[in-house]
Amino acid sequence: MTKPALLITVRLPEPVKARAAQAFEARFATTDTPRTGPAIADLAHGVDAILTSTIERLDAATIGALPDSVRAIGTFSAGYDHIDIAAARARGIAVCNTPDVLSVATAEIGMLLILGAARRVGEGERLLRAGAWKGWSPDLMIGMQLSGKRLGILGMGSIGRNLARMARGFGMEIHYRNRTRLPPEQELGAIHHTSDDSFLVACDVLSINAPGGAATRHWLNAARIARLPRGAVVVNTARGSLVDDAALIAALKSGHVGYAGLDVFEGEPNFNPGYLDLPNALLLPHMGSSTREAREAMGMYALDGIAAVLAGRTPPNLVK
Repeated sequence: MTKPALLITVRLPEPVKARAAQAFEARFATTDTPRTGPAIADLAHGVDAILTSTIERLDAATIGALPDSVRAIGTFSAGYDHIDIAAARARGIAVCNTPDVLSVATAEIGMLLILGAARRVGEGERLLRAGAWKGWSPDLMIGMQLSGKRLGILGMGSIGRNLARMARGFGMEIHYRNRTRLPPEQELGAIHHTSDDSFLVACDVLSINAPGGAATRHWLNAARIARLPRGAVVVNTARGSLVDDAALIAALKSGHVGYAGLDVFEGEPNFNPGYLDLPNALLLPHMGSSTREAREAMGMYALDGIAAVLAGRTPPNLVK
């Protein structure tokens, strides 16, 4: 029996790569350099499915240029705003993502950023490396203690709920803003807000965990930042597009936002250089799902979805 042909444009963990080679006629890309739409379409000739990632944009033009043989696209990510879902649907191409399996790993990075930003870890580490530490003093690196503080979570999906679980262990009070209110067994005492106004004023720490896309682009803008308590901590592990960088940089400079912890950036790997000179910005290179366990689970889940579509089944990770 002939195996379905799968174009893989992302570097996979070895166990996932081995499974792909066993289950598919796998065509592995030779580099991780993001390809243009025409290059993807050219490589896709004769394949049944494509496995890609967030570094490549499959817009309407790229989807329209794909050969008729392509029936499924899998993305090695929970987010899918880099794929034009409507264009894919119009062509009868199913899109699968990798939700949930990276939630704990990403929530851990969120908690790390909250702790690191609130306790000025980046500044302290740089002080030591520069050989500038003169010893302990009562006013050295005074930060924010998290116990008793209010954590506001924008987007209470799987990542947000895992972050809330971790933050409760630090004695934080949980507030959240979501499209719908969670059932009590998921809410676990968290306080739901139906407006940005009531939510933002309750955020000693704001964690952004909402999906990307046009509807949320620059959600954290100057007007919303102004509603945060002075000295608040802002953390983003979702998508860089949710933050107006110029507004956040201005707020960090003025001290209205005390600290920020950012794992994602608009236009990454390029990002606003204004962050580089800010001692109160803790910056990471999109490490949210960077654990062996999460990355292998993501790859396997993406392959599960592609295999199901090609077999005529509806996978649980189908983007609708």
